[in-house]
Amino acid sequence: MSTTRSLDALRLTKPELAVFVSGVASMGLEILAGRMIAPQFGSSIYTWGSIIGVFLAALSYGYHRGGKQAATRATNGRMARVFLLTAAYVAGLIFMGDLLLRATIGFPLPSRFASLPAIILLFGPPTYFLGYISPYAAELSSKEGIGEASGHVYMLGTVGSIVGAFATTYFLIPSLGIDQIALVFGVISVATAIALVGPRLNKDQIIVNGFVALLLVAAAGSGAAGISVEGRVVYETQTPYQELQVVDLGDTRTLYLDGQRHSAMDLEDPQRHVFGYTRYFHLPLLMTDDVDRVLFVGGGGFTGPKRFAHDYNVTVDVAEIDPEVIRVSKEYFGVEESAKLNIYNEGGRQFLRDTNETYDLIVLDAYRKDKVPFELTTEEFMELANDRLSDDGVLFANLISAPSGPASQFYRAEYKTISQVYPQVYSFPTSGGAVVQNIEVIATKNETRLTEEQLLARNEKRDIGIGLASEIRTYQEPPRTEDVPLLRDDRAPVDALLDPMVGQRYVLEETNETASSDVSTVRVAG
Repeated sequence: MSTTRSLDALRLTKPELAVFVSGVASMGLEILAGRMIAPQFGSSIYTWGSIIGVFLAALSYGYHRGGKQAATRATNGRMARVFLLTAAYVAGLIFMGDLLLRATIGFPLPSRFASLPAIILLFGPPTYFLGYISPYAAELSSKEGIGEASGHVYMLGTVGSIVGAFATTYFLIPSLGIDQIALVFGVISVATAIALVGPRLNKDQIIVNGFVALLLVAAAGSGAAGISVEGRVVYETQTPYQELQVVDLGDTRTLYLDGQRHSAMDLEDPQRHVFGYTRYFHLPLLMTDDVDRVLFVGGGGFTGPKRFAHDYNVTVDVAEIDPEVIRVSKEYFGVEESAKLNIYNEGGRQFLRDTNETYDLIVLDAYRKDKVPFELTTEEFMELANDRLSDDGVLFANLISAPSGPASQFYRAEYKTISQVYPQVYSFPTSGGAVVQNIEVIATKNETRLTEEQLLARNEKRDIGIGLASEIRTYQEPPRTEDVPLLRDDRAPVDALLDPMVGQRYVLEETNETASSDVSTVRVAG
């Protein structure tokens, strides 16, 4: 008897089911919004703050409108219609989300607010619809008294949000693409609508539910064509950390992370440097002697690690935090672990903290235009890296910023921070002008500063397997740093420093290497 009562207590009524599912769907869509918005607007604190604010505002307005109507209009059938409207809008997101996203880029807003129109357009309406559910369910609740009914609804909605957050974060995003995840929430909404008006559906209900379900399936099918404006999509997924795509265009295979080019490989000549900035990885070999062990923090397509392991008698360790990036690099970019190339699935700071190895060169290649792990930028981290370097070791940081102007704040703050730890710091912008680009910052423990002429002379004398004269000629004098902050663990406003780059074109140089290692470059938008 007690077991039967317990089961009855766990069984949800139709209004309770509606509240629970609305919590699952609203929180799941909120997390999904971050993945859809990030490729165009980045995943800074401003983007996430805008997402949270829009979802709360849309839900609040839905609560308000639903509450005013609940006394006269609250029925299971009306809640079913709300879920069908939500599912239909989700179908539209699957089918036209990318087009709508790109259409909102041109709004004349300050950079930190640039993502707001896209978030409102894509996710405001379905979240508003879901806001109707809680007041309707409270009105239909079997609980005695307004207080008990309201509390019960809040509890179920919150539990649903918890389930939606964990399920989306730990199961859906690592396993499915964006369109597939949206399809899951659309199907759940249709299933809930059927449950609310079941078990017997009339002819009109069958037609409407069937039409919305068909709309979802058609949208999901059309969104999986495998073609993008960048080329043919060979593979794509949502990892625990980012959206990942492998795209082939001609003989070039490119790794995209959150919609931005990260690494590229020539399918006909896998050892060739496709992007010009990876040639700069070899510059430290002109600044120090006897490089025996190298650490790359950040793997991506493993262009640098592969080339070092292939060209030199060195041991290369790579610390890459994203396990899917490691798997994809092995399957699609020809990466093979060996006695000379070791890959560790760890964050860079954790790896440096735990390792007992001493390195002659540490390459920081984990920065992006819009997403920079602040824990790899601070003075404390630079001191940790310094402790893991040999006496004549070199630190190399591949930054994305501008060498001057408003968009240079991150570069200049990082230069200032690195200069607090290392006696000499050098800068090598990879493209002309004040555009957003890769800027290679190299720091040494040597007190004596090398000039551009000395580096050119070393390039002539030393055989390091690659000619770097054109790279050396991008040598830049130290920037002004008095107006930018020193980055520390207790205050590293990286998002604010990156903010001026939002909406600016990222110029990425491609190379045409020849057998003699002479290089011509072409600018492309990153």
